Amino acid sequence: MIDKERFKKLFPHLAEEMERGRSKVHIDQYRTNIGREDRLTNRRWAGYNPDVLDFIRRCDTEEEAEEIIGYLVEREEITAERASELRQQLEVGGLPSFGKKKKSDFYHKER
Repeated sequence: MIDKERFKKLFPHLAEEMERGRSKVHIDQYRTNIGREDRLTNRRWAGYNPDVLDFIRRCDTEEEAEEIIGYLVEREEITAERASELRQQLEVGGLPSFGKKKKSDFYHKER
């Protein structure tokens, strides 16, 4: 165990941050490939869990959307009632009724 005064001498900035209860630096970026030209990626989507609409908005056909809905019902990630609502919306309004199509690089471009 290290005493408080020795810790302050060894790590003055860290000790100060600990005493104040907050850090000076907020880390919201990280390097994805150190070999490249110092490229940083924003972690805006870190921890984000896509929902059924996110998956449907990536579909090219109504058949794909139906497959997604069925799969999520099977996994019990959406209820049968929600699936019925989505299928009705798909039938009446088609894929455009769920919003603009999300391209494969959507989460990279939306940084």
